[in-house]
Amino acid sequence: MLVDTHCHINFDAYDSDRAEILGRAADAGVELIIIPSVDLATNDEILKLTEEHSNLYGAVGIHPNSTAAFTDAMLGAIATASQSPKVIAIGEIGLDYHWRESPKGTQWKAFEAQLALAKQLELPVIIHNREASDDVMAILDAWVKDLPPALRERPGVMHSFSAPQAIAERALAAGFYLGFTGPITYKNADQLRHIAANIPLDRMLVETDGPFLTPVPHRGKRNEPAYIPLIVERLATIKQISPEVLGAATTENALRLFQITP
Repeated sequence: MLVDTHCHINFDAYDSDRAEILGRAADAGVELIIIPSVDLATNDEILKLTEEHSNLYGAVGIHPNSTAAFTDAMLGAIATASQSPKVIAIGEIGLDYHWRESPKGTQWKAFEAQLALAKQLELPVIIHNREASDDVMAILDAWVKDLPPALRERPGVMHSFSAPQAIAERALAAGFYLGFTGPITYKNADQLRHIAANIPLDRMLVETDGPFLTPVPHRGKRNEPAYIPLIVERLATIKQISPEVLGAATTENALRLFQITP
């Protein structure tokens, strides 16, 4: 069994053939899929899908690029959505300095507020970080200092990790897992492969971030959970172990982090 720990299967890119995509995922051995939210509307979409499919789980929250209109009142909606038994994390949340869809100050406010909520709810977090590594880690380093016992060993995951080695080390020291996506298969990803080679196997996750970041040889096409084995195979080569061992380890990590019992 494999787990795609991050796929936006609710997005309209999948509307025409979602059932077939889920079928191909199952055929590829991807038996569990986690759907992260990007705003309050997608929270509702995710809850509906997770109710309809036993192998789908959700995370609820507001993506940094959706925080321009953030208010504290939105936390109530996130908290309510989190009460679903199929919601296993808060996310994806974080900072994005690339697109500048939201002012930095507003992104910080939303990020810190949602981290506080995750601590209160004792749910791990799914972290989005784009060109904001130092600020993301400064906030997370402060956040993990007084986590409740239920979260101390599983604060969350750095989604689609692409930051430098020093950030990987800081994230691992703070207790985080690192999620690896399609770029691990790209020709220009030697630095990322070096990082993957040197992090503990028990802190690695695999994810598609579908419909984005499609791995080789399908790069340029829509991504989907059935491509998780391609990421597993490349990571296994990097770690010099078999795909079976790598796949089993990342599945165990996902189940432990998100406290899912298949």
